[in-house]
Amino acid sequence: MKTCLLIVSALIVSTNLMAADGMVNIKSSQSVKQTADRLVEILNNKGMTVFNRIGHSDAASGVGIDLRDTELVIFGNPKAGSPLMKCQQSVAIDLPQKALIWQDADSAVWISYNDPAYLKQRHAISGCDEAMNKIGNALAGITKAAAQ
Repeated sequence: MKTCLLIVSALIVSTNLMAADGMVNIKSSQSVKQTADRLVEILNNKGMTVFNRIGHSDAASGVGIDLRDTELVIFGNPKAGSPLMKCQQSVAIDLPQKALIWQDADSAVWISYNDPAYLKQRHAISGCDEAMNKIGNALAGITKAAAQ
């Protein structure tokens, strides 16, 4: 019985880890809307382009589906993304950057984005460590500021 419980526990933990593979999740102290508003403000102040802001929960509501607050902000800067595409063109499928602002089942709000290290691995990017580090640091700083 003890062995069965250990196996089930291991499966549950590994399933949760797989679901978050390649994602960075930052807890926000604000609502989804306030967090997304703050994120867009920070991005604009940094001279980045905000391409779109998608209200997934609003769209779901329009077709009769109840979805916890969920917004996606699509943003980027050719000065950051173009060097990555030059190193490995396939990374363009994951650019521009995206930040998902969402509320979980316990009403906690999160900002999630693709970990640059995951993108590096996914696309076998080599020779772009400086650009990858800059992007990783920028994403961490921007999302941390938006979450406060």
